[in-house]
Amino acid sequence: MENNARTVCELARASGIEVTGVNKATCGNPLVAKAMLAGGVTSIGDSRIENIKTMRSSGIKTTYVLLRSPMKSEARSVVEHVDTSLNTELEVIRELSAHALNLKKVHSVILMVEMGDLREGILPEDLPDTTREVLGMEGIELRGFGLNLACFGGVVPTSDKMNRFSNIVKEVKDNTGYKAKILSGGNSANVPLLLLKGDPSPVNNLRIGEAILLGLETVNRTLIPGTERDAFILQAELIEVKRKPSVPSGTISQNAFGETPDFEDIGTITRGIVGLGRQDVIVEDLEPLMKGIGILGSSSDHIILKLDGEHKVGDVIEFRLNYGALVHSFTSQYVNKEYLGDLEKTPNIK
Repeated sequence: MENNARTVCELARASGIEVTGVNKATCGNPLVAKAMLAGGVTSIGDSRIENIKTMRSSGIKTTYVLLRSPMKSEARSVVEHVDTSLNTELEVIRELSAHALNLKKVHSVILMVEMGDLREGILPEDLPDTTREVLGMEGIELRGFGLNLACFGGVVPTSDKMNRFSNIVKEVKDNTGYKAKILSGGNSANVPLLLLKGDPSPVNNLRIGEAILLGLETVNRTLIPGTERDAFILQAELIEVKRKPSVPSGTISQNAFGETPDFEDIGTITRGIVGLGRQDVIVEDLEPLMKGIGILGSSSDHIILKLDGEHKVGDVIEFRLNYGALVHSFTSQYVNKEYLGDLEKTPNIK
């Protein structure tokens, strides 16, 4: 993990960019945060206040960024526990301002700009007026602007998109006189632009999770040179191994999830079941590490495998995880987490 963070941070620094390490996939795991910081990230981002509180209470000292726009109902907690939050709604920022004044604090905000992915963002034509109003709020420091692509709509952060963002920011400066300190230009989908060495970047910050956690850029999901793909491995134990037909017998209707399954008849096969299911992980985002093993399907608590070779009940099957599987595995209380490495360097983190 530390190696992945160092590789990504060095790549970003070559373009004059600092990296916020995004730790939401691991539910704010303090060991992962510490590895990210050791690798060179300058702040830690998460979408849940609960995770930020966990990292703070574990002794991780850094700047914390709340990535999901705050709810009005959690504004006080945001001001109490978060240094900077990403925002799009003036009503929410006013609430943050009121709590900041009450707590005698200054809370930093970054205004997110809608650039076509159609998740969060202020429309570019509304940005100058929004900027003026935020600049006038007591207890609030406007740190800059941000954008998000390739999350909801899958819109790729091309050079044209990034330059358009830069021009929007320039227009705001011309209209308001405000010069942004932070231009937070995206996420792991921006890594392909970083790999185009010599392509000047109009931003100075990226919020990067998957590229550090799994070593992948998120446009084509290819491995970033110098990173490791298997920082996380999911292990599951075989609870049944039997020779059975490849097609169920009887009238086929919907399964437990309202799906009508389709089966290919390949004769009698060795089928294995591991004690893990959809309640714990996105099964489609798993890849068995051992050759000859295939995933046939799953239910809430079972994953059914096609097995080649010698296997017996009690054997452990290992899987590589994609991002969705990683998120669900860390969220599931039924998946035990075991940490390998030099934990002596982190004596105060449990």
